[in-house]
Amino acid sequence: MKRILCSIVTLSCCLLLAAQELNCHVTINSDKIEGSNKQVFQTLQKSIEDYMNTTKWTNMTFADMERIECSMLIVVASVADNEYTCEMTLQSRRPVYGTSYSSPVLNIRDKYFNFMYQEFDRLDFQQNTFTTNLTAMLAYYCYLIIGFDLATYSRMGGQGCFDACEAIVQTCQSASMSEHEQQAWLAYDRSSGNKNRYAIISNLNDAAFKPFREYIYEYHRLGLDQMAANVANGRARIAEGINILHKANTARPATYIVTIFLDAKADELADLFKNGTDKEKKEVYETLMRIDPTRQNTYDRINE
Repeated sequence: MKRILCSIVTLSCCLLLAAQELNCHVTINSDKIEGSNKQVFQTLQKSIEDYMNTTKWTNMTFADMERIECSMLIVVASVADNEYTCEMTLQSRRPVYGTSYSSPVLNIRDKYFNFMYQEFDRLDFQQNTFTTNLTAMLAYYCYLIIGFDLATYSRMGGQGCFDACEAIVQTCQSASMSEHEQQAWLAYDRSSGNKNRYAIISNLNDAAFKPFREYIYEYHRLGLDQMAANVANGRARIAEGINILHKANTARPATYIVTIFLDAKADELADLFKNGTDKEKKEVYETLMRIDPTRQNTYDRINE
């Protein structure tokens, strides 16, 4: 596939050309907001969707069928004086070679998706320039989606996009914005603790997590993408590296990036290994339970 070939090339996320990378469906849920005038939420939804899908985020060329499938659900908790308090759930997926199956890559819940907005505000992307918190958060997550997608196709792929995320974090940490908006950009704050936008990119760019970054590639390209030809070999490759998750979690206890990986992959892992060998089932189940015991009901499916 063209995307696989392109992902091997060093990515620069600083150029704006004419094709787009994302096919993102945006939904805004305003059920918690009283009142009959919902037009502002419809306007905001369309503006966000256009911003994500029509901005050229990288210097890569994607055919229409290669655009990354993703979705964003924004739940509005309150609006006061044009200040929005929201939660956002972001999901992305990528096709598995030789099958009709799409594998979840990201499943992130941002509980501090807060921003200022007036209806018909223009959402503009400006590289290395802070305009609004909303455009900064959207750009951050667009680069994160693309970076993770590239990481599934080439070893240590997506670094240019992760660098762009880091630059956005640094810009937002020093930008003039309210305390309400600045949540989740700081290394640590009272609300988000160490599970925030800063933590995600800090983990990804930490040398200690290089084996984890490589496992993203091995899991997808050497595991899932090989299963159409040989299910047992592909599954064995995924099982072979599963302990990397435990090592990463041990190096940095309760690390956010491992949590994010399992938020996306828990159900998939359970379905993959319920048909595994006895040895695979035992090793995978024990590893997952050591690092993620809260999802025991999901992982118990491996042994059914």
